[in-house]
Amino acid sequence: MVNSSPLVTIGIPTYNRANATLSLALKSACNQDYPNLEIIVSDNCSVDNTEEIVKSFKDKTIKYIRQKTNIGPNNNYNACLNAAKGDYFILLHDDDLIDDDFVSTCLKAAQFSTNFGFIRTGTRMIGQDGKLLKNEPNSVHDNSPDAMFSAWLSGKSSFYLCSTLFNTKALKEIGGFKSNNNLFEDGFAIIKLSAHYPILNIVDIKASFRQHEEQRTHAAQSVKWCEDFRQALDIMYLQDPAGRKQLYEKGMHFFAKVSLYFVRKVKDPFARAKSMVLVGKYFPYRYWPSGSWKTAALGKISKIIFHEKKPSLET
Repeated sequence: MVNSSPLVTIGIPTYNRANATLSLALKSACNQDYPNLEIIVSDNCSVDNTEEIVKSFKDKTIKYIRQKTNIGPNNNYNACLNAAKGDYFILLHDDDLIDDDFVSTCLKAAQFSTNFGFIRTGTRMIGQDGKLLKNEPNSVHDNSPDAMFSAWLSGKSSFYLCSTLFNTKALKEIGGFKSNNNLFEDGFAIIKLSAHYPILNIVDIKASFRQHEEQRTHAAQSVKWCEDFRQALDIMYLQDPAGRKQLYEKGMHFFAKVSLYFVRKVKDPFARAKSMVLVGKYFPYRYWPSGSWKTAALGKISKIIFHEKKPSLET
């Protein structure tokens, strides 16, 4: 379907960032040079002056929703989505930014069609102070799902919510933003949508992702990331088991490496050792990169405890 100006919803879930980055995120939403927008701010029962900050923006496209109780981050993401009326939807965290021409760039590249499952641009990494850390152009120059997955599983492309414009109806149909541990919900959505809808990749950098202290440096969190990564990889593989065997192997090696990197940043040595063994539950030892004798020893322990589990439709 082609519409000369499809409605686009910018959802901003927020919690206690009134005096930090919320104003910057809201400003980047309000400054879009695209004419047909709605902006939904879902306040997750903040105890600061979030409502006051939002209402200081005299913009009729803004709809403010305050949750009666704190419903958790992921439920608040989906509260934004459920309230969205747009043909397309972007989830903009209250500390991330989009360029003034983010929406217009995406829609022009799509020729204003509403048939795409999602549209992705490049992303810049910024620090807590807003300074540029690095640029990540979207290195996927092909609009086939396998090209995107290959880049992702080679570490050449990453999924970021702030640089992804989703088809609202399609995203709602797959249940919105959800993963086992609600850590990789954007990846799950992208994988699922790519199986049923055309996708569009834009090389240009049009959004800014603000990096924080890694939650994954905590032992329990790092293992939960392993579980989400593994299930995302299994879903991707099961969409085309015959055609994605090599991608699956590549992904197992890649995420074993990523997971071990997270685990090595766990400060407590006993928790770190335990977490490293648990990596073997999701990424068996044969996929691990060669490392120190400690890594090898813990890997062999994980091999004894866990047996390789092949993906199945029940995964």
